Amino acid sequence: MNNQGLNTQRPSAGERYYLGVDVGSVSTNLVLLSENGEVREAHYLRTQGRPLEMIQKGLADLARRYADEQIGGVGTTGSARSLASVVLGADVVKNEITAHAVAAGQLVPGVRTILEIGGQDSKLILLRDGVVSDFAMNTVCAAGTGSFLDQQASRLQLPIEEFGGLAEQADHPVRIAGRCSVFAESDMIHKQQMGHALPDIIAGLCEALVRNFLNNLGKGKTLEAPIVFQGGVAANAGMKRAFEKALDHPVVVPEHHKVMGAVGAALLAREAVQRASGLTRFKGFAMASEDVRAGSWECGDCPNLCEVIEIVESERPIARWGDRCGKWENSLSVIQTERAAEAAAELQQG
Repeated sequence: MNNQGLNTQRPSAGERYYLGVDVGSVSTNLVLLSENGEVREAHYLRTQGRPLEMIQKGLADLARRYADEQIGGVGTTGSARSLASVVLGADVVKNEITAHAVAAGQLVPGVRTILEIGGQDSKLILLRDGVVSDFAMNTVCAAGTGSFLDQQASRLQLPIEEFGGLAEQADHPVRIAGRCSVFAESDMIHKQQMGHALPDIIAGLCEALVRNFLNNLGKGKTLEAPIVFQGGVAANAGMKRAFEKALDHPVVVPEHHKVMGAVGAALLAREAVQRASGLTRFKGFAMASEDVRAGSWECGDCPNLCEVIEIVESERPIARWGDRCGKWENSLSVIQTERAAEAAAELQQG
């Protein structure tokens, strides 16, 4: 489904909520937290190469049940966190490592190890006393990511939701080469041709992908319990079971494992707003219907050839980034200062 409401509750009158938005290449996730940190809304949307459109779509859905004054703060994370920040008016913008660590620490107190596998990347985060002490990311190899598992489910003509259940039915998981997605797929086909049972092949694939994860990201690191598994792939019971077998420890899958980045962003927003005397920069739900567009161009004024990103709202540029020297970003600041002066002059004349 393109838009999946994982959890929705009727808003309480007078209560303030904190909005967390995690925009990645595969999914755009929005979460609303109550003042006490309870997840009141959680929405998962497929980005489909249209992050700006999905941000506005998620915002429009929330606007049906909430008013501007009910939003106490906004936090953004993910690869398109800067874009989301400009559109929404974020109070805090943080990287995915920080957001996932904060969320896991809130939902699983004392967590020491976070295994996060999303649509196109994976992360290993180690914590000590609630603070990130080490981490590793894999954004190059597709083996073990959600998109690779989706491809294999499609090739086997199985709904991805059935993958984990079949893996749990395995009697004798076969060994699959999991270091590379190409080799893994070839080896799966070979094992099918040899007549191995499908549950044994799927369980073998899960174990291979876990070995790949631990060899690539966990090499030289000590993974201690409590261990949390989050990201979309955490819904796969076969992967959870494979991690538990490899680590010889129970692995916790939080209720909101698919949107933990957004949960962390919302928690960070609550903290930031409390430090700022309760004031938020949230632009309001009207942004869901504003004419906002993103564009880019290559600046040829020096050998760097920077790709400059520009966000335009109602034909007016509202943000630019990507220029190493700051030329285009600074020129926008001048334009915005001039606009503010013009607006002030109009108010005085009126």
